[in-house]
Formats: sequence, C-alpha cells, structure tokens
Amino acid sequence: MAVDRDQVLRSAAALLTRRATATMDDVARAAGISRATLHRHFAGRDALVRALESLGIAECEAALDAARPDDGPAADALRRLVREIEPAAGLLAFLHTENQLFEGEQMNEGWAHLDARLTALFRRGQESGEFRIDLTPAWLTEALYGLLASGAWAVAEGRVARNDFTRMIVELLLGGALRRE
Repeated sequence: MAVDRDQVLRSAAALLTRRATATMDDVARAAGISRATLHRHFAGRDALVRALESLGIAECEAALDAARPDDGPAADALRRLVREIEPAAGLLAFLHTENQLFEGEQMNEGWAHLDARLTALFRRGQESGEFRIDLTPAWLTEALYGLLASGAWAVAEGRVARNDFTRMIVELLLGGALRRE
C-alpha cells in the first residue's frame, strides 16, 4: 500500500498543532500508519518538523498570493491575508515554537521571503498614510506572526470562536498600527 506523504504531513500537522509534544508513535497512529512506515518517510522528529516547515511556508505563500497584497488599500489587503492564512494558522503556531527552525545556518530561506513580502505590505501601508510610521514594518510583521499563533491557540482551546479569528487579529493589529490624525 502506497503512503500519501502529503496526507501523513497533514495528519502530523493536525496532531502537532493540538499537542506539540506528541511523539513519533502518536504521529504514526494519527496518520494511520506504522512507526516504521513513518520513519521511512521522515528519519526522525527533526526531519518531520523540517517537512512541516516547508508545508507551512508553502501554505503561507499561497495565502499571500490569494490575498493580493498589492491590490487596494493596505488595510484591506491585511484583512484578506489573515482570512486566507487562517487554515494554516495552527501549523504556524506550532512552527513558531520550534526554535531549531530559526537558528543557525539551516534556516529555511522561505521565512526570509515571507518576511520580505509581509514587510512590503506594511511599508506600503505606511507610505500610503494608513499605518503609523513609528513602528517598523519588520516589527509589524513579527506582531502579525505572534497574533496569528495566539489566535490559532485561542481557537484550538475554545477560548475564541473560529468565526472571530480574522476580525479579532486584524482589529487588534490595525488598532495599534493605524495612524491617528
């Protein structure tokens, strides 16, 4: 029986976004495969996390593309982005806690590309006068990542309704980022 690697990754992502400390045995069970089969695809937890990182980056890139960050007012583009990225927010929250992804020379260049695209959106908002200029675009990007992760955790734990995810993140971020006249 052929194993669908993408299905295994998605099962792992679903489990690890709920239980970041799940073992490889837990991941194999969640994917409906044996531990040996899981190890044929991913040599260990680090390899699995690296594969999940690539999946997360790809999903964020797709969300950015769908959000059309260069179209219309920057605030509207940000709203579209948060709405588009919501399905991947749990995976981003998990990846956000995996420090080894952001250390050393093995850092995936995909993060830098995402950061550059998000920073460009915030810079565009500053240049158009929508966003305050005393907060750097890099800081606003980091704040967005943090809010996405926090929102995903709050939804997963039932403290926030899934339908409120986009509104709550955007309103908090823009409430602190909008220029006041």
